[in-house]
Amino acid sequence: MKKILIAIALLSGLTVSAQTYTVEQLVDSALHNNVKVRNAQLSVEAAQQQKKEVFTKFFPTVSGTGLWFNANRGMAEMKIDPKSMVPETLQQMMAQYAQLLPPEIMGAFGSLANPITLSMMKNGTIASVMAVQPVFAGGQIVNGNKLAKVGAEASELQLRLSENEVEKTTEQYFWQLASLQEKMKTIAAVEELLNGINKDVTVAVKAGVAMRNDLLQVQLRQNEVESQKVKLQNGISVLQMLLAQYCGLKSTDFQLSYDVNTAMTLAARHDHQQALYNTTEYQLLNKQVEAARLQKRMEVGKNLPTVAVGAGYNYHNLMDRDHTFGMIFATVAVPISDWWGGSHAIKRRNLELQKAQEQLDDNAQLLKIRMQKAWNDVEEAYQQLTIADRSIEQAEENLRLNRDYYQAGTSRMSDLLEAQLLYQQALDKRTDAFADYQNKVIEYRQAVGE
Repeated sequence: MKKILIAIALLSGLTVSAQTYTVEQLVDSALHNNVKVRNAQLSVEAAQQQKKEVFTKFFPTVSGTGLWFNANRGMAEMKIDPKSMVPETLQQMMAQYAQLLPPEIMGAFGSLANPITLSMMKNGTIASVMAVQPVFAGGQIVNGNKLAKVGAEASELQLRLSENEVEKTTEQYFWQLASLQEKMKTIAAVEELLNGINKDVTVAVKAGVAMRNDLLQVQLRQNEVESQKVKLQNGISVLQMLLAQYCGLKSTDFQLSYDVNTAMTLAARHDHQQALYNTTEYQLLNKQVEAARLQKRMEVGKNLPTVAVGAGYNYHNLMDRDHTFGMIFATVAVPISDWWGGSHAIKRRNLELQKAQEQLDDNAQLLKIRMQKAWNDVEEAYQQLTIADRSIEQAEENLRLNRDYYQAGTSRMSDLLEAQLLYQQALDKRTDAFADYQNKVIEYRQAVGE
């Protein structure tokens, strides 16, 4: 049995040229290279830009307009009847002295009998620059900035959730791969053991002190182990590719650094009620309540008067003459017709606020239940690990006794091979229990907000 332990130790300590990673290094690489984390970081940057965008609403809005036009007719036209503008007495006098007046004057007076058409603003240019400063907008600008700030904080919490998920998934991949690699080491040690048994049985068969059936059983068992080895190799290859892709590694040719033989102690339990307030999920739920409260205030602000002041500078050339002037102004807008529909919108926002508060209370209880379940899983995984350690000692002793019994001729080969199989299964269960305990610990740490 010492041969198996020595073989496992040698395989664990082999020096390889491939890059070696610890679980912390892979987690760090995943946090920097994983697509999910990068997308969450982009969402944080987008939320920060939106926050800056909303902040500009505090400042005046400046706009400039320009217009040039050329119409087929003047925009202002009027007809003037000169006769209506000349007194009737003057017209009679002109008729009496028609023979005495010069022809030029009489011609001019005759032209007064025809109406005159006046046309203005057939073409022109208009330009203006206006600056408007909101004075009161029902709190919409202030609450809008607060809402944008809440959105930025929520995006950072979402980033933390993404990082937690990436960290957990990376560790799960790590310990799955570590488990398969440990099983591969066990397979190698078992192959060495079976080769030794095969050699002893072959000599015994040739000497006529053992049956050929014993040798066939050993060979069948060797084939079985070879089949398991092929499956393990395929599983290791796939997991290496998954881990490399998930962590952004350039090569799948790498090794893991870990020690499954480390003596484990039970992780520390936290105060779940106190830990609740540190969890990212609870903080995110609080942000949802705060956002619902601000949205209600903004809905109220939409139904309040808005006041703004402004100043402008204007220029126009409408009658073939440049004209400029400045102006200041103030505006007050009262949404009278919107009050009816606005009252229903406010009630709807109030219901959404109540809904968010109830979700916070309900999910807080679920988060504490998750913490308790995660702790129960940690305790169970630790107990399974302790049982697996005892099972290895018992299986090792059982294998030693059966080998001695077979060599003494008091046991069958099938009993020896069954003892070997039980020992291999005990080693594999211990490996699985160790990996499972590591995963349960990270799940509990994240559940309590660490």
